[in-house]
Order: sequence, then structure tokens, then C-alpha cells
Amino acid sequence: MSLIDSIKELKEENDAVIVAHNYQIGEIQDIADFVGDSFGLAKKVAELDVTNVIFCGVEFMVESAVILNPHKNIIHPELKAGCPMAEMVDTDDLLQYKQKHPNTAVVSYVNTKAETKAESDICCTSSNAVKVVESVSNSRVLFVPDKNLGNYITRFVKDKEVDIWDGFCGTHDKITPDDVQELVDRYPDAEIVVHPECKPEVVDMADHTESTAGILRRAHESDKDHMIIGTEKEMGHRLKKEVSDKEYHFPGNPTCQNMKKITLEKVLKSLENLEPVLTVDEEIARRARKPLERMVQIGRGSE
Repeated sequence: MSLIDSIKELKEENDAVIVAHNYQIGEIQDIADFVGDSFGLAKKVAELDVTNVIFCGVEFMVESAVILNPHKNIIHPELKAGCPMAEMVDTDDLLQYKQKHPNTAVVSYVNTKAETKAESDICCTSSNAVKVVESVSNSRVLFVPDKNLGNYITRFVKDKEVDIWDGFCGTHDKITPDDVQELVDRYPDAEIVVHPECKPEVVDMADHTESTAGILRRAHESDKDHMIIGTEKEMGHRLKKEVSDKEYHFPGNPTCQNMKKITLEKVLKSLENLEPVLTVDEEIARRARKPLERMVQIGRGSE
């Protein structure tokens, strides 16, 4: 029996569903029941009537699914698949900031650890970040942890003072204007769509700035034959699968090595043993659930 056939068989036997992030390698996306962005997958898990969920993504994504689905077994095939940007928020530093600025609202990107969310007033996704910051009543906001997304927010939010944490996504931050220009020179009619985690000067070059869901939507809507996509290169697998009549080009070939740590072999092992189950401290989960639920009430913006 092939590896993929074994995965399919065990999935049925163990009442399990596989969900995978858009940045997972193609063969993981292909065996997943659902593919999407991190918070979209966490919400999808909540809708599923299953006991076991194999979540193929990095740690903070799986934590969000655990927090929002406390009665399901959320299994992470590779516990070492973390997110360097999420690690850039030190809880002690955040607490010190809150003590110094008690009237400042803390808005945390979903790309943060559970401990960070627990100290936040509300969370946001890349697609609704502007809407979330505009929604808070405070005149001053701390946005953590992504400085590039924070700077993107300030393009639209003019009536609040926005303090921005000095964090970044190494994958998106490495995309340079020269990388984009090289592709523009080769494909001058291409539509440029980049993720707001990119540098401001890269955002300035784009026709559209979108979350991964927004990038997929643009692919469906665009009349261009070529698209320059400023995000992790595995997004190309889903784009080509769902909108096959276009060519997609990724400036700088951006790669998240942590996403690549999950393999078919590890998924099979997780299904065989139904572990490792990722857990979140009960008190931290209780506190982190509130800002996530507030975000849900605000809505996902353009997605």
C-alpha cells in the first residue's frame, strides 16, 4: 500500500480530518481535506464533526485551533515547526509596555503565540488588521509583532497613534524591490499582488496588497496571464491547482523552512499514533480565547 493510500485509510479508521496551510508543500496540500490560511483553518476545525484533526502548519496556527476547539484532539505532526516571528514577542517585555501605557490597546496579529494573545485586547488577520485597529476605542494602539503589517495599517488609520513592535516575517521581509523589478522586466504586463508582511517599498510596487485568501481571489478575478506574487512560494501550488490558466512568479523564491518540516511520513505517523496532541495551558487558553472571539465578531474584512 502506498504512503498516500495508508494515510487515506487511517484517516477514515480514526475519524480524522487533515487541514493544511497554503504554505505547506504541495503533496501535503494534496492529501488535506481543507487548505487555507491559519485562522480560516481554525474556524473550519470548529465546524467539523470529528474527533481528531491533523493540523499541518506552524505552532501558532495549531494553538489557535486548540484555543477555539478545546474539545477536539488537535494533532501537530511536527512540534518543532515553529514561527520565528511569533517568537519575537517576549511576554515580559509586553507586560512592561502595558504597565507603562495602561490606556493603550494591544492588537496582536494571529501570528503570535498563545501567551501573547492572552495579553492582548483583540487579535487580527492580515486581511482585517485595518478594520480591527479602527474598531478599538482607544486613541493609542500597540500592534504586535509584525512591523511591516503595522506600517501597512498606518497607511489607512490616521486617527490613532499606532506603536509598532519590531518583529517581522523572515520569509516576506527578504523579498526586495529588486526581486520584484527583475520579474517586472521579464513580465511587464503582469499583475503584482503582495502580502502586507512584505517591506513597505515592496508594497509600494504592488497593484494589490492581499492576504493569502485575497491573493487567491485576485487570481480568479485578474485578466492577466502572468501574476507576480509576493508571498511564500508554496502558495503557487494552490494557485496553479485552482486557477490553472495563469503563470505565477515569486520574487526571490520566498521559502518558509518551518512549513517544510511537515512531511507525508510525519502525517502518517500522527495518524497511526494520534499524537502528538498539542495542548495550551488552560488559563492561557481561556484568556487568549477572548481576543480571538472579539476578532470573529469584527469579521474578517475582505476575505
